[in-house]
Amino acid sequence: HVQLVESGGGSVQAGGSLRLSCAASAGMFSSYCMGWFRQAPGKEREGLASIDSYGSTRYHYSTEDRFTISKDNAKRTLYLQMNSLKPEDTAMYYCGADSRGGVCSPRRTFANWGQGTQVTVS
Repeated sequence: HVQLVESGGGSVQAGGSLRLSCAASAGMFSSYCMGWFRQAPGKEREGLASIDSYGSTRYHYSTEDRFTISKDNAKRTLYLQMNSLKPEDTAMYYCGADSRGGVCSPRRTFANWGQGTQVTVS
């Protein structure tokens, strides 16, 4: 069971940038399918981006031009660079990890989740 801890959230003005981090403990981090998700009040959790063991990435169409997912296997850390932030990006952001096979996509089911980090854009 891998533990995930997100950080890097905060309050930012529209047009600004943030970089979220997700530190993973235990497990074979480099082999995981990793993803970023968000959930705004009153809305369902939304998959934003994923990255597989080879470094291949997939994005939700609504944010792929502004958000970039990456990872550092040596640091066991996943990142989400968010640029040109908009008020509608305000949400709790979560990272997910999954060691099971199958297509690595932000639309798949993830077995492990962090506690989230709040992003507020005004």
